[in-house]
Amino acid sequence: MLVGIWSILVGVTFGSIPFGFIAGKLKNIDIRQHGSGNIGFTNVQRTIGWAWAVPVLLLDAAKGLVPTALSGGLGLVPPLVGIGAILGHVFCPWLRFNGGKGVATTIGVTAFLCPRSLFVAFGIFVLVVLVTGFISASSLAMSVALPLLTALLYKGNTTLLVFSLGVAMVIIVRHTSNIKRLAAGTEPRLGLWLKIFGKA
Repeated sequence: MLVGIWSILVGVTFGSIPFGFIAGKLKNIDIRQHGSGNIGFTNVQRTIGWAWAVPVLLLDAAKGLVPTALSGGLGLVPPLVGIGAILGHVFCPWLRFNGGKGVATTIGVTAFLCPRSLFVAFGIFVLVVLVTGFISASSLAMSVALPLLTALLYKGNTTLLVFSLGVAMVIIVRHTSNIKRLAAGTEPRLGLWLKIFGKA
């Protein structure tokens, strides 16, 4: 029990580093007061540009990957460290428990825990964003696919299945507002997609 608690706390500690918020502060803005108010890649890209968004994306993924990958050697439980990192990002204690949506950090965690599932799920993500231009729809498609792929590619691994189901639920709940905008036809598309395909 104690090891499990420590595992989650270590994950939360790393996951709660708000790189998107820090990037905004370096540009003298509070990213939470612009665009969607989210501290993740998409809002950073729309607010202060790709030069800041790409490092935020990579760092948000790294804060999931690095502690999860190193945790086994420290006697911790990797899946618990991973879920802790995702929860730390989503419910950032330094930002009044309002962080990002967990997609990039989930990619980092699953790159270590279930890379086969991630490989296919990320392919689905890319396909959906290419077809629709919606990062939110791509994230939702990936989150739904992840537990299905884990059940198929890691048969009998209940721990990974429960982990992927839990992560999918967190991502879907965090995208509630996006789902409403998608249904209403008011969800903004990725700027780069609009430039390439020239559609509104």
